[in-house]
Amino acid sequence: MLEVGSFRAALHGGVSRRAFLAAGALAPAALGLRAAAAEPSAKPASVILLWLWGAPSHLDTFDPKPKAAAEIRGPFGTIPTKTPGVRFTELFPKTAARQDQFALIRSMVNADGDHLKAGSIGLTGMLEGKTAEVPNFGSIIARHRGEKELPSFMAIGRGNPRDVVGPVRGFGGGTWGRNYDPLLVGCSEFGETDIPALKLLDGLSPAALDDRRKLLGGLDRLNRAADQPAFDRWDATQKRAYSLLTTPEARATLDLSREKPAAREAYGQTSFGQSCLLARRLVQAGVPYVQVNWSQYVEAMTPNCDFGWDTHVFNFDLLPDRHGPIFDRVYAALLDDLKQRGMLDRTLVVAMGEFGRTPKINGQASRDHWPQCYFSLWAGCGVRGGAVIGDSDATGSAPLTEAITPGMVGATILQLAGVDSQARAELRVLPGTRVIHELF
Repeated sequence: MLEVGSFRAALHGGVSRRAFLAAGALAPAALGLRAAAAEPSAKPASVILLWLWGAPSHLDTFDPKPKAAAEIRGPFGTIPTKTPGVRFTELFPKTAARQDQFALIRSMVNADGDHLKAGSIGLTGMLEGKTAEVPNFGSIIARHRGEKELPSFMAIGRGNPRDVVGPVRGFGGGTWGRNYDPLLVGCSEFGETDIPALKLLDGLSPAALDDRRKLLGGLDRLNRAADQPAFDRWDATQKRAYSLLTTPEARATLDLSREKPAAREAYGQTSFGQSCLLARRLVQAGVPYVQVNWSQYVEAMTPNCDFGWDTHVFNFDLLPDRHGPIFDRVYAALLDDLKQRGMLDRTLVVAMGEFGRTPKINGQASRDHWPQCYFSLWAGCGVRGGAVIGDSDATGSAPLTEAITPGMVGATILQLAGVDSQARAELRVLPGTRVIHELF
């Protein structure tokens, strides 16, 4: 399997040949030695991936260009962060106040400008992901660690990532099979959880089974369903979900009503906020990899969608009114929560989308797709708080420094989660791809 930093990716994606060679496209020996020397500890950590589906504008968030022309910089002012000389747009005051707790990469590149293809590359690190079935980072961790009391890979959201055309390929186990797909859990803005895999059992939910008046009846229905021949035809995901709901400890983990009101309020009454609180509970209970999907659909304004980051229109309305405030509040709350509980040292939190958005504002007063440059945020597990890795040019069009690819993102996540370079080679995932040692 080819890492996204391959020369072939450079040719397809329009990213400069020089940038991809700098990212390790041809895996020179010197770079491999450098990466090996800088790899962080392989003691397994838990991972929370905040998947900002639809692609946030880097210029309107964490890589503003206040000195650029008006058609580049946009209408937002900038504010200082905890790191001298580093500024974010005014939409993220809580995040700016915590910049000493996370690292920012400003030189990300992807190899494709299509959401589904770039999303698959972003979630797998492999160029083949845009046209073939290859495993998600979470699936790799699940296969390496095996199943415990709780699933090793869980995703939180209304559904697996997609656009109105179809689903992203890299959401799960790929050619490894559905056994390595994430167990999907839905979470509403009120903190109500459900497991879509068990929708075939009418009325079944964690909340229903924890209601004392319904508990016995619900378990009886579960047992009757399990005794039926049809149970044998359930797929592995449905059986895992069944086992999850019949375990009191697992049901308790999914029950956000057990949290103090102040904790739930800190995250905010939004689906993304309550989903991130649930992610913390899952990691606390021992789930090694949790992917929180900002939205199921990339589209921001299409009917029946759920306000993704694909802001071809209303970019400068949605960001200050909705997307910016929600992310700013939730990201700050998650970092604070993990830190206060002593969990941040062993929990890696990564926030990213599949690419950035055009430096030049389009004819609809918004921004279009831009895989040539974007950002990611990293916290926990020894990541250097306050670090800014990489830089983009004066218009945010391309990296001025070494390009950081999704493959390098994947190698770093997997290394921290205990899937070291030897294990990655044995699994034939991202062999020879370097860890982002600058984070540590």
